[in-house]
Amino acid sequence: MHEDVERCVRAVRSKDARFDGWFFTGVVTTGIYCRPSCPVVPPKPENMRFYPSAAAAQQAGFRACKRCRPDTSPGSPEWNHRADVVARAMRLISDGVVDREGVPGLAGRLGYSTRQIERQLNAELGAGPLALARAQRAQTARLLIETTPLPMGDVAFAAGFASIRAFNDTVREVFALTPTELRDRVAKGHPPAGSGTLSLRLPFRAPLCPDNLFGHLTATAVPGVEEWRDGTFRRTMRLPHGHGIAALSPRPDHVACTLTLSDLRDLTIAISRCRWMLDLDADPVAVDDLLRADPVMAPLVDKSPGRRVPRTMDAPEFAVRAVLGQQVSVAAARTHAARLVTAYGDPITDPGGGLTHLFPTPAALAELDPEALAFPKTRRTTLTTLVDALANDEIDLGVGSDWDEARTRLYDLPGFGPWTVETIAMRALGDPDAFIPGDLGIKVAAKALGLPATPAALTKHAAQWRPWRAYAVQYLWATSDHPINLLPAN
Repeated sequence: MHEDVERCVRAVRSKDARFDGWFFTGVVTTGIYCRPSCPVVPPKPENMRFYPSAAAAQQAGFRACKRCRPDTSPGSPEWNHRADVVARAMRLISDGVVDREGVPGLAGRLGYSTRQIERQLNAELGAGPLALARAQRAQTARLLIETTPLPMGDVAFAAGFASIRAFNDTVREVFALTPTELRDRVAKGHPPAGSGTLSLRLPFRAPLCPDNLFGHLTATAVPGVEEWRDGTFRRTMRLPHGHGIAALSPRPDHVACTLTLSDLRDLTIAISRCRWMLDLDADPVAVDDLLRADPVMAPLVDKSPGRRVPRTMDAPEFAVRAVLGQQVSVAAARTHAARLVTAYGDPITDPGGGLTHLFPTPAALAELDPEALAFPKTRRTTLTTLVDALANDEIDLGVGSDWDEARTRLYDLPGFGPWTVETIAMRALGDPDAFIPGDLGIKVAAKALGLPATPAALTKHAAQWRPWRAYAVQYLWATSDHPINLLPAN
């Protein structure tokens, strides 16, 4: 979008927050870059320069605006609805792969050479993987500086910088302030959190309907791993350097997020996974406008616009849970999952609630005794085959995975039909066009709305909803009074 100068100028002049994260505006007269909704008086068009990423603006010599804080914009929705290599690379960079494995690790996961990845990212985003990861580290550093009492040296390494000098130089270059000056700007009366706990706001593009989002996560919550407590969805997280607990509460203009981490080096990835689970980088206006074009869908969208697709923080975990949920009630699926958690999950302590375990890894579940599973033999085979494939890295369900290849590999497993595969594609892989016409709730909704009854006929009708059929599923599910559609009571 950044190449459409006229459209970008209109967005900046109207301070349209819908375009935050889509592009960034560099102002040549001040040397700063802003989000489109920046509250300051818009500059003259001839003084504006547009960039596809914060990293590209930084590389062009612009520093972040202190008013609109462009580094805190929602992420571009492009990276969540596309399946090409650039989108997959951006999801992996957001998940911290470059910081942990370097550019060669990123390229290896994508099946390309380092040179090819750098060329494609530079062509589309105006910055290579190192610059993009550096911009992400700068944002993490700012959060730690402003919300914790950590010494600056600890902040530097927790944010992923290799040296204090690189940390100081980057913060000064990006924010035009030293780390100490950034901390001094924190408003009085807002004491920093403890060294392992951080409170922050997760922005999103309005509108957002929290009902099905938090309702689904809570109704399907696995005891010990997830819970709804005092108006907040809480769950445990398995992270590269340790574990954590995320507490997420819907607010009118943001999602309040409290993270308790055993290792602050996991801050960036924890934030990324929370945003991914809640689908906060979606473009609800684009989604809803397309769905409204269908007269059947229009009233559903108008009633509760901004529905998101509830995803997961851990794709292998969700795949296991999808198998446990085959042809059983939500309550039964939760019971089966809770038994696996108690037997094979890693115990944790949760002073603030009732969480007790991390969900077991595929390697841990590979040790389970199939005879101990309280469901039919065919489903035991489905589960154990899946677990073995995940434990042996035969299937990649991560944020950088190839959606088509993942589907193919899942279909090769015994007991995997369209419902299971597309459910995993929708909530684990994050494919916004995943569709489950054979789902019972979809069939009931289709019949009530006068839509085609058979999966084949409904799929044909749903072609007009592409590429947002996963969002159409949320609106169709919402026609029932199932708990997954209701924001839980406090």
